[in-house]
Amino acid sequence: MHWDPAFLDRSPMLEPLRGRAAALRLQRDWPTRDALQALLRAHAVATADGTPLRLVDDAGSEPYETRVRLRGEMHLRERDWHDFFGLLVWLTYPKTKAALNDAHHARLHASVPTAEAGAPRGAVRDALTVFDESGAIVVSSDAGLLEDLRAFRWKRLFVERRDAVRAAMRVHVFGHAVLEKALRPYVGLTAHALLLPVPAEHFAQPPACQLESIDALAAAAVGAMASPRSLSPLPLLGVPGWWGDNEDPAFYDNAAYFRAGRRSRER
Repeated sequence: MHWDPAFLDRSPMLEPLRGRAAALRLQRDWPTRDALQALLRAHAVATADGTPLRLVDDAGSEPYETRVRLRGEMHLRERDWHDFFGLLVWLTYPKTKAALNDAHHARLHASVPTAEAGAPRGAVRDALTVFDESGAIVVSSDAGLLEDLRAFRWKRLFVERRDAVRAAMRVHVFGHAVLEKALRPYVGLTAHALLLPVPAEHFAQPPACQLESIDALAAAAVGAMASPRSLSPLPLLGVPGWWGDNEDPAFYDNAAYFRAGRRSRER
């Protein structure tokens, strides 16, 4: 678990985190929990009811999501990339993370009043977990691009319509497990994407404003997730500019990675 101050340079997937993680590039070793808490405080990161998010060092005995939602206490292991990226996602997409936590807590207590360990999760909580760990947010002003992605038309999307993808689509990796994997990208790296339409003028905004808009849109969309099939699989190394080999159209012939699709999909 060695610290790498240049971690943001390892993949374009990490680009959206730069605004909140820039100061960490000066760290010679892992930032302490107190240093990370200072970042949360500086950006006023809070839960759905406005409780400031506070990092704690003990796992506790109650469900993770309940503890975050009711007291704003989030267990964070120091010197751990997985938890570190989870915190950076809170910093970068605070509304979406708060909405996810709120939805988790609500579903947990609606279906299992005592929230006992080992209780069935259900399709909605499965979807929330998949998005939290392995999600991406895809925005586009071209409905056809989103439909191509949803329909697994990979060559049409990333080869035939490559220029349109560059101009009218953006992919934002959200799941902290995938962000951790982006430190060492590999063919097979896949996210589960929330697809959101945006107006053309969205892309004329400064990057920070785009992120704020995306955060608000994704937060509003969280409540509509019915099952993991509400999300669309996305082979991340197919995104133009994210993997050198994808400049060759033959890269997309890898059917084990760019799969043909599911027999039925939730639309």
